[in-house]
Amino acid sequence: MRSFDLDTRSEGSVTVVSVAGSVDAVTAPRLGDALGAALAAGQVHLVVDLAGVGYVSSAALRALLAGVKGARSGGGDLRLAAVGPDVGKVFEMAGFDGIIQRFDDTAAAVASFD
Repeated sequence: MRSFDLDTRSEGSVTVVSVAGSVDAVTAPRLGDALGAALAAGQVHLVVDLAGVGYVSSAALRALLAGVKGARSGGGDLRLAAVGPDVGKVFEMAGFDGIIQRFDDTAAAVASFD
């Protein structure tokens, strides 16, 4: 089983979900649960920090897409931070560049909500 770690914190009005490890069919539900919990609490400005992620599967893409839809339906958005080159290629091939904004780091993604 691949390693996976997830941490959620608030930075002002933005909820940051930091993920490390592989986000696949086994671990993506934890990411989806974290995003869902934030949305259920009314937190619609979300940043997912992928600095520690080296692999994403289609299950990760589904979890992120559900987060985007939930955030936008509540008047907010979900943005990505620190996407590595391998993961970035997956997002590009899946057409996510036109759906989710990407930022070089978490600070820039958080600041984009101001």
